Amino acid sequence: MKQYTRDSPVVDIAYLARSEHRVPTLVALTERPRSRSELCELAGVSSSTMRRTLDEFDDRLWIRKDEYQYVATRLGEAIASGMEDLIERVETERTLRHVWHWLPDAIGEFPFKTWSELTVTVAEPDAPYRPVGRFESLLRETTTVRSLRPEVALMDPCFDVLHRLIDEGVDVTLIDRPECHEYFISTYPDRSSAMMQRDNFTVLEHDDLPPYGIGLLDERVTISCYEQDSGTVHALIDTDAPAVREWAASAYETYRSDARRVEPQTSVG
Repeated sequence: MKQYTRDSPVVDIAYLARSEHRVPTLVALTERPRSRSELCELAGVSSSTMRRTLDEFDDRLWIRKDEYQYVATRLGEAIASGMEDLIERVETERTLRHVWHWLPDAIGEFPFKTWSELTVTVAEPDAPYRPVGRFESLLRETTTVRSLRPEVALMDPCFDVLHRLIDEGVDVTLIDRPECHEYFISTYPDRSSAMMQRDNFTVLEHDDLPPYGIGLLDERVTISCYEQDSGTVHALIDTDAPAVREWAASAYETYRSDARRVEPQTSVG
């Protein structure tokens, strides 16, 4: 294991990380010159604390003084940019770590920039339906729906939106497991029968689907993370990243090519 000395870059990183005002202060000085009093107000620290911070920055050649104001040097700009990137990366990792084991393996193969373009909505004890609400908001804005394992779309209140979209002529294709279709049809016999008669609504079934769901909407791709046994939606990931859409469309078409059509007459229980 590598040992870090006092001259190691990690020492400077640790210095910046130990107080929450240091990185924002350096970033602020990359934007324009600022006085010490302005920096104190911006960072919410005392004048003596800011003076010590500016002295440390000056010792490292990250800033220079211009009359009564301070401004970042090119070295300071490089450090500020690097720290912003590091913070963004850690924020993204913290968002993904709790849902990582539910995600498709393909997500781990995308570059970090793609990870940072993912919107992650996680169910919390005080907001268990937050992922469902997020999917509903996306569903309201689309004019096409292609979905693999669409259980989230069949939950209240998403189902009401899906029903309205079908009535409005939106093309909807769902690929799910036979047992899911059977449950849905038995639970909503009248509504499901009427939906199945529509030319713009296609239902397919497949016996070997992945543990996650994929939704292809107009502008966004969604990935639904389900509890394996109960079907509870633990998280919803959505993005407009082209790489994710390309992967999702390919995965969807692969399963679609092997799926069986559920004919309208077989949907009436």
